[in-house]
Parts: sequence; structure tokens; C-alpha cells
Amino acid sequence: MVDGMRIAALMIATMSTGLVAGVFGLYAHTIMPGLGRTDDRTFVGAFQSIDRAIINPWFLGGGFFGALVFGILAAVAHIGRDALTWIVAALILYAITFVITIAVNVPLNDAIKAAGDPDRIDLAAVRARFGEARWAGWNLVRVITSTTAFGLLAWALTLSGKQS
Repeated sequence: MVDGMRIAALMIATMSTGLVAGVFGLYAHTIMPGLGRTDDRTFVGAFQSIDRAIINPWFLGGGFFGALVFGILAAVAHIGRDALTWIVAALILYAITFVITIAVNVPLNDAIKAAGDPDRIDLAAVRARFGEARWAGWNLVRVITSTTAFGLLAWALTLSGKQS
């Protein structure tokens, strides 16, 4: 029973971290480059809509917060086991991802949403204040940290399976 819960926590941490890494990767290689090629009205309106849509239980609970919570649970459950070092390293990287999101990307997202209806604002000014390059640069850091965390958790799963 304990081994099953230990492996389950690590599997859920791995999957949720992978989901988050995938979301941030999708922003890096598809969403932001696609939006970057649009006019100001399309960029602002689409970004506002996308950001409103991502605030949902699937992303927040199943991925963003879930990766952190289950990463912590997996680390605690693996104290004294070979996989612990890899889980802690992944948890540190994911914590960096989490802090960047809360400290940089979310405030930029909130600012562009707070700018108001695209039909009633200075779109060029809103887009310029948003800082696409800053948002995308920090997102790239999130891609690297979350993807590396995912890889480390996958390796921890391998080690954990060998040790069970």
C-alpha cells in the first residue's frame, strides 16, 4: 500500500509537471509566435481571451498547482530512497517555474486583461506596455525549467521502479 502511494504521488507529479511543461512549450513555439504576427487588435483581444480561458481547474489544479503539491508529496514519500535526489532537483526547478509565473508572467497577463475592451483602448500602447519580448523570454525560462523537471521526475520514476 505504501509503495503504491509513493509511486502514485511520483507518477502524478511527473504527469502534471509534463502537462505544465507542454503548455509553456506550446506558448513558446506556437501561441506567442502566432500572436506576434498579428495586428494589435488581434494580439490584445486573443491574448486576453486565452489568458481568461487558461484560468480553469484543468490547468490550475491538474497541472500548475498539482505539480507543486504532488512534487512535495513525492519528495516526502521518497525520503531515504534513491529517487529522492532527482525528485528534489525537479521540485527546485519546478519551484523556479512557479515563482517566475507568479512574479513575471501573471502580472503581465493581468495588466493586459485589465487594459479593457479592445474596442475602447489604445491597442498599440497596451501591446507595447505588455512587453511581448519580456513575456516570451521568461516563458522560455519556464519551458527549460519545467521540461528539465519533467525529465528528472521521469528518471526518478525509473529509479523508484527499480528499487521497489
